[in-house]
Amino acid sequence: MKEHIDVCPKLSDVLREMDIAFLVAGEYGITVEEASKFIDHDHFIFLDVRTHEEAKTLSFSFATHIPLHELPDRLSEVPRNKFIITFCLSGFRASMAYTYLRTEGYDEIKALKGRLDQLAGAMTPGRFYKLT
Repeated sequence: MKEHIDVCPKLSDVLREMDIAFLVAGEYGITVEEASKFIDHDHFIFLDVRTHEEAKTLSFSFATHIPLHELPDRLSEVPRNKFIITFCLSGFRASMAYTYLRTEGYDEIKALKGRLDQLAGAMTPGRFYKLT
């Protein structure tokens, strides 16, 4: 019987990667300007980790919405063969989602650096809509 080898990094391993060189290089994140180029690209998934209440106020038609607190139970909805860009209102939960997904073996992932209003401002009216 073969021994099971876990290929997913542990939280401690992911945190160890986040030294000053990592943070200064911005390897974990992507700017709104960079990310907006990938909205209609098939290989990229925008993952909105805001609460249901927040998403009711402003929804992004190009994004998959899974609130951060539901992410562990809905992980199967996040494709492993796509590049994931996490986002939220301020970037805090997006960074948490980034860290969690890294511990689950996701390698192609970035957290949006910037605020949600910057993302909304980068969109043309046809790319986002406000729910009434």
